[in-house]
Amino acid sequence: MSAIEYPQAYIDFLAEYYGSRDYFECHEIMEEYWKEDALPAYRTCWLVLIRIAVCQYHSRRGNWGGAIKLMSKAATEAEPALFDRLGVDGGQLAELLKRTALEWSGPGAAYRDIDLPIRDERLLSAARRRCAELGYTWGLPGARAGEDIIHRHLTRDREEVVAARAESARRKALSRELPEPGSRP
Repeated sequence: MSAIEYPQAYIDFLAEYYGSRDYFECHEIMEEYWKEDALPAYRTCWLVLIRIAVCQYHSRRGNWGGAIKLMSKAATEAEPALFDRLGVDGGQLAELLKRTALEWSGPGAAYRDIDLPIRDERLLSAARRRCAELGYTWGLPGARAGEDIIHRHLTRDREEVVAARAESARRKALSRELPEPGSRP
């Protein structure tokens, strides 16, 4: 892949990840793209990026249980060859995720920025350019993010999410009530 072929959502994710350090927003960007089932061959990569952003969000807020669980999952799901094609050193990324999960599991766990090993200069350039367009400084330390970013989930409008979950629960309940096709009531 070249920088021109990288999905805009991926570039936007990286710009937010390194610029605003708004990991909640990173999660939202990539989750929307993942749900579109865009570039299905990379579906697992998008999911790993979502998990990394959520891990960063949890660790910065001191939710170590959630951060460790998701980081361990991301570490097992990261497919080095696919990430290599996405301009990231896949082997280095997989090792970084495993090492971070172990570090966080030990005593004295502390938040730290996890820098993704971007190796394609064209991707890096596109993400830096997008970061500047958004008015951010590349490499902003995540510990310096404002309280509104650190606790983003407390201020968002969850009405749509709550409604979608209720509809999903309603459908599941309904499917349990219906007899299987061809069965006798």
